[in-house]
Amino acid sequence: MSNFYLAQRLRRLRSSSAMRSLFQETSVGLNDLVLPIFVEEGVDDYKVIKAMPGVMRIPEKRLAYEIERIAKAGIRSVITFGISHHADATGSDTWNEEGLVARMLRICKNTVPEIIVMSDTCFCEYTSHGHCGVLCDHVVDNDATLINLCKQAVVAAAAGADFIAPSAAMDGQVVMIRKALDAAGFIQTSIMSYSTKFASSFYGPFREATGTSLKGDRKTYQINPMNRREAIRESLIDATEGADALMVKPAGPYLDVLREIRDNTKLPLAAYQVSGEYAMIKFAAQAGIIDELNVVLESLGSIKRAGADLIFSYFALNLAEQKVF
Repeated sequence: MSNFYLAQRLRRLRSSSAMRSLFQETSVGLNDLVLPIFVEEGVDDYKVIKAMPGVMRIPEKRLAYEIERIAKAGIRSVITFGISHHADATGSDTWNEEGLVARMLRICKNTVPEIIVMSDTCFCEYTSHGHCGVLCDHVVDNDATLINLCKQAVVAAAAGADFIAPSAAMDGQVVMIRKALDAAGFIQTSIMSYSTKFASSFYGPFREATGTSLKGDRKTYQINPMNRREAIRESLIDATEGADALMVKPAGPYLDVLREIRDNTKLPLAAYQVSGEYAMIKFAAQAGIIDELNVVLESLGSIKRAGADLIFSYFALNLAEQKVF
């Protein structure tokens, strides 16, 4: 034992597990997590998603069972993604009152009325070309897409969605959807905006998950990953347009953006830990390189520490069923 006088000994507060827990600044619990689910119509069996070990497409006929299981595990919110067998040039099935979007939402809310259901509001899983809107001369037409987003949002709200979650990355999508919802009488339906959505390479496994047939990229409407100021501006614009909550997607590679948005708005802020982030952890764990659970908790904690109130994560159900929290 030395006799050095050190006024600042930070290790005092790390000296035991109880001491470390007492002074832990950030924590993550089930209430912080939203589970993304993939639902496929017209099939009988679950489909393994090879690029996302442990995640499967749910047959529509098994969705009620799965929502019950998810709720019993303690998950309080899901976001729905559909794998449509009725894709066309405009994604018209999304605003069909008997289409997959509406059916998924009705099943979820009729089975577990108290679960918070967010409807991903976009077209990439429902268009034959895989883009997020209406193509005109091989370019996504922003304003024509807005019209269809509004139709989809109203159908989703009527089917029971608690949140409309526009992810199409169209200029003006929040204000137009807000006006459409209010005009249709859905003033209590909230908007969770994908307000800062990057044109990221981390989405790769999601394309297998949804069967998206995209040719090309989405760089004309999603944000350049190298643009921090623009990314922050996008979220602040959506706040002025009436978003009830904002989102940064992906999460882990953009903690700096997440932190700065948090410092510039009082709105609830979410972050989406996307398919590529999930896959990297899963495959590294399978290779024996990392401890999966500890890395998952550290990654979620870093997202929360950076300023997220909610985290969309494919790990949510596994953590709930393991009773980690």
